[in-house]
Amino acid sequence: MYSKREDVRSMLKRNGYKKAYPEFSVCPSLHQQLIERIGTDDFATYFDFATAGIYVPGVPTASEEEFRKYYKDGLKDGVYFDSYGVAHEPGSKEAAHMTRMIHPLKGMVSLEMIKNYPLPDFKQVDQAKIADQCSQIHSQNQFSTAHVQCSMWEQAWYLRSMEDLMADMVTEDEMAEVLLDRITNTFIESVEMYARSGVDSLFFGDDIGMQSTILMSVPLWETWLKPRLKKAIDAARAIKPDLIIFYHSCGYIEPFIDGLIECGVDVLNPIQTECMDFREIHAKYGDRLSFSGTIGTQSTMPFGTPDEVKKTVWRNLEIAGDKGGLLCCPTHVLEPEVPIENVLAYVEACKTFK
Repeated sequence: MYSKREDVRSMLKRNGYKKAYPEFSVCPSLHQQLIERIGTDDFATYFDFATAGIYVPGVPTASEEEFRKYYKDGLKDGVYFDSYGVAHEPGSKEAAHMTRMIHPLKGMVSLEMIKNYPLPDFKQVDQAKIADQCSQIHSQNQFSTAHVQCSMWEQAWYLRSMEDLMADMVTEDEMAEVLLDRITNTFIESVEMYARSGVDSLFFGDDIGMQSTILMSVPLWETWLKPRLKKAIDAARAIKPDLIIFYHSCGYIEPFIDGLIECGVDVLNPIQTECMDFREIHAKYGDRLSFSGTIGTQSTMPFGTPDEVKKTVWRNLEIAGDKGGLLCCPTHVLEPEVPIENVLAYVEACKTFK
């Protein structure tokens, strides 16, 4: 009996597949335009998405009042705090749905502050509710993915600021080790929670690339981040060995790919087409790695014609071949510049391939 969920798994394992399924996310303004165009907000059913995501934040261990004490310069009206106490200020009209992130541990802080900063608690999350969400997704014949992006590196610099954390790492300051270890331990609690719930995959993510180069040296990544990434993947797989591990990083990241494979990554996302060529990447790594993405959100989706969108989808799926190994989708959230016609062309291309 045909199973959409198992078809996705087979495709990601490069064991062949029957259909290419669409998958995308959109910004609020495009979301509303799509609703007006198709008459429903149930995109998953209307477009026949094969995957569905789960995300549950950890339980904050401090109140908003306590988090505010870390912001000595004050905060604007309308700010909100995530479960880690990172403040998000609303952007300007031009920023649309984007916010400005303020870092509670930026600047001259002590090691004791790093040690005692209140991180969220995933052991307090209701495990049964997550398992129920997972079961519901599987009952709809969909492949379940737990979203654990902003895994360790990003979550650490969200707290400390990228500049200060990078300086701590380069100078081998103990604050970097303490903060990254604490973040890693908290993160492992979250991936273990999801693994126990029965999800099919974990979607890790830490941006380590920029538009045309890597964000840090390979030795720096190998020293500070690679061992912690492997530790988290190993912890999740100790509970559920068949987990498929996605890893997201925007930008140019080819120098890290071998290391990511060594950590246990199965699927690399998004292969940002503006700085990496999918044909070349597939030729080098496609026997050991599957891929997700490849349809540019800075190029093809906003500025291509519907015909160009279709041809790009078909070309990339043909590169992956009959074994699969490519969940062909836009490389990031579709922003206001993307025409609705291009979204619909992308979906049609997936559905008409093969």
